[in-house]
Amino acid sequence: MHETGISGPGAIGTERCLPPALSPTTEHQCPPGAQRPAGQNTRRREMPAAKQRKMETMGLLSGKFAIVTGAASPRGLGKATAKMFAEHGATVAILDLDAAQAQAAADDLPGEGHVGLACNVTDKDNCFAVAEELVAKWGAVDILVNNAGITQPLKIMEIMPENYDAVTDVNLRGTLYMTQALIPHWREKQTGSVVNLSSVSAQRGGGIFGGPHYSAAKAGVLGLTKAMARELAPDGVRVNAICPGFIATDITAGKLTDEMKASVLAGIPMGRAGTADDVAGCALFLASDLSSYCTGTEVDVNGGSLIH
Repeated sequence: MHETGISGPGAIGTERCLPPALSPTTEHQCPPGAQRPAGQNTRRREMPAAKQRKMETMGLLSGKFAIVTGAASPRGLGKATAKMFAEHGATVAILDLDAAQAQAAADDLPGEGHVGLACNVTDKDNCFAVAEELVAKWGAVDILVNNAGITQPLKIMEIMPENYDAVTDVNLRGTLYMTQALIPHWREKQTGSVVNLSSVSAQRGGGIFGGPHYSAAKAGVLGLTKAMARELAPDGVRVNAICPGFIATDITAGKLTDEMKASVLAGIPMGRAGTADDVAGCALFLASDLSSYCTGTEVDVNGGSLIH
């Protein structure tokens, strides 16, 4: 690249040779009469082939091992997160209630070495057994995404004991149990990252589908996130939460009339529903070293619907 110089005595109309961008092959030549800065070489430096290949393939989670719970649903937040993690170099374990579905989802991820396992996150022994199995298999687990959750569109007086137990058990108790299962391992190696899935429902007191018990459970996830972040920070473990807003997933598909959807979108400044990848991208950031000084945070992924 060359630039015409226009400043300084006698500089008008002279050409000054500027350093070119690095290239592994191209030879750089200055035009006749151009001024070459002192020490500038005529050839561009070569980048070692191994380093170039590493730069092309290196992802944000290269060499990391991650667990994503409740990730077997083909168009869910968990599957999108697992896929994005795998695309960035992570080896992923998908946990869900059905072992065959979990393994099928894992087999669908890019890369090799991913596994799918059956796990009921409301069963503490099951969580600990799966964590132990994966640590033994991989040698380490670096990331946990507590995505498993259920919702029920019930009003206050419609919530029966079994409804309350089911929703709070999966969303809140499951988040606690799965994290507990990995804490001894993380304390030993002094590093770890947890991403918990909460909801805009926890922040605004209700959502589109979830009842009050769902709001309570997801609000509990926020409180648990902050408490765990405070306690585990000295052990090098970060804990953060994501609060998705209206996201187009299997849960929302077909459950909104055109009028309902228009009403929802009217309250979103960005004017669209979110996608599973919108949430997955945030999870990738929180799981990676890009967020190494973030813990105890709650990140809104809602298109601006809860700006305050």
